[in-house]
Amino acid sequence: MSDSKSALGVLACIMVLCLACAPPADGGLDADLGADLYDPAADPAADLAAAIAEAGASGRRILLEVGGNWCVWCHRLEAFIEGHERVHAAWTDGFVTVRVNYSPEVENREFLSQYPEVPGYPHLFVLDSDGTFLHSQGTGVLEDGEGYSEEAILAFLEQWAPGRIEPSASR
Repeated sequence: MSDSKSALGVLACIMVLCLACAPPADGGLDADLGADLYDPAADPAADLAAAIAEAGASGRRILLEVGGNWCVWCHRLEAFIEGHERVHAAWTDGFVTVRVNYSPEVENREFLSQYPEVPGYPHLFVLDSDGTFLHSQGTGVLEDGEGYSEEAILAFLEQWAPGRIEPSASR
């Protein structure tokens, strides 16, 4: 009887562990993930062409934001930008944003091959208003704990704001 109780106990533990490790019913989305930010069907070359026209007309630079709907930190970055007035203003006043999807289904390799390798997500590429590559920026240095640092993001945006740096490739 004791062996059958032990076996039942082990089986119960295994079942609890399996349930704890199973993806949630929402397809594995983390609680930090909200609405889709990236469109896997988007054409990043066409989106960049439109951004070049908009940036040229408005005197802004371009931020290519590479990431995916699967990326918790991509959603955290978006929430941070939207939730911090100074960051939002600096981001939108100085830059036209183009989101470039990177996912197992759509990697956009051809488009991304013209830029330095992306070591992690989200990743930012700063382009001048004419589309000239200026800088590759990992976002890990902009993080603070489970979120982002307002000071670090504002310093990054200020450093690359239009008119602040002469166009020259910075890898």
